[in-house]
Amino acid sequence: MINTSEILQTVHMITQEKLDIRTITMGISLYACAHPDPKKLYDNIYDRITRQAEHLVKTGEDLEREFGIPIVNKRISVTPASLITAACGDPIVAARAMDAAAKETGVNYIGGYTALVQKGMTASDRALIASLPEALSTTERVCASVNVASTRAGIDMDAVRLCGQAVCDIAAATRDTDASGCMKLVVFANAVEDNPFMAGAFHGPGEGDCCINVGISGPGVVKRALEKEAKGQPFDVVAETIKKTAFKITRVGQLIAREASARLGVPFGIVDLSLAPTPAMGDSVAHILEEMGLEACGCHGTTAALALLNDAVKKGGVMASSHVGGLSGAFIPVSEDIGMIQAAARGALSLEKLEAMTCVCSVGLDMIAVPGSTPASTIAAIIADEAAIGMVNSKTTAVRIIPAPGKDVGDEVEFGGLFGRAPIMRVSPYSAEAFIARGGRIPAPLQSLKN
Repeated sequence: MINTSEILQTVHMITQEKLDIRTITMGISLYACAHPDPKKLYDNIYDRITRQAEHLVKTGEDLEREFGIPIVNKRISVTPASLITAACGDPIVAARAMDAAAKETGVNYIGGYTALVQKGMTASDRALIASLPEALSTTERVCASVNVASTRAGIDMDAVRLCGQAVCDIAAATRDTDASGCMKLVVFANAVEDNPFMAGAFHGPGEGDCCINVGISGPGVVKRALEKEAKGQPFDVVAETIKKTAFKITRVGQLIAREASARLGVPFGIVDLSLAPTPAMGDSVAHILEEMGLEACGCHGTTAALALLNDAVKKGGVMASSHVGGLSGAFIPVSEDIGMIQAAARGALSLEKLEAMTCVCSVGLDMIAVPGSTPASTIAAIIADEAAIGMVNSKTTAVRIIPAPGKDVGDEVEFGGLFGRAPIMRVSPYSAEAFIARGGRIPAPLQSLKN
């Protein structure tokens, strides 16, 4: 039973502590769209998406008005494009159709320009990776991802090398906007099939025809709860406070997910528990960590604090929803979190410390700007390092990195909106060229043998 006090607490979370539903994402299968003729493929994809998602944006807006809960984004994810474009041979057709359908339906992003290459690449996969610079520089709303590793398969280092080069090529193709195209590409290890968050969302091969997945957000709510209930208290109290708060936040997400599902006539998929920050003051994961007693995010103790936060969010949230999935934890995107931006700008947060933090949180090295002169082999090596963390720890990790053309350490890139701004971070000057040039596959670890 929900009492008056709980209702008032939720209202306060929304009005004062920046609680929102970060995204309602409709996952749509495109398997029936495959066709060898490019025009027919385009028409099939466009028609399928626009018919299925015709009322998605309006439903989200109706729910906002009726429940008073901000729903920041309405999005679409689709079947990995390399699976649908194999017969046609031209993945750009899918990118164009996806972009046009996204504009027609009014969603802000559509994800699924994706290849799953953790164990090897087909001709269709290679074509999609090669097309990434064109696809992400000539479309507005298309997001892409490549899964290059898994605990069961190991790391496909040939794919890692191609992705490192693709990142640099995307940066060059969008140099007039500080390499903004790179914001729309995520390189994964152990990618999940029901992630509602961009840029890495896709509707996995194991999913049904259509579903609704919801991502929530509430770093400000968690920080305020710690200020009020756990000031100077032992970590047991900190963890318990976060768990209780995560439960309340997730109940809001569950409510919206159920309502959206019912009104759209589409099965409810999952609620993603991830704490997704924004560049706005009072909406930062980094500030939660600092509330635990750190002088600055990135100092010694940060990884331990983040581990506590991530675990407590999961424990609290999992009891509040019938279906939890996606990434579910705490995001640490540098440019999208005001506390991370501040910590990086003052030198407290380094690329190496961020890598250590990714061992205990959701996703990985996210929205990090590096010098535009960074070689493709170094980008690939950063991807490989992060993929190794995911592979060995049986968790999802990812890299979304932005080599900003003409920028160096001490400079900053400005993207605006939810993408925020990012100080250019230092990378190691030492080369990994010979390491990346080896190619082949890094074998799966022993823990993959679970059968």
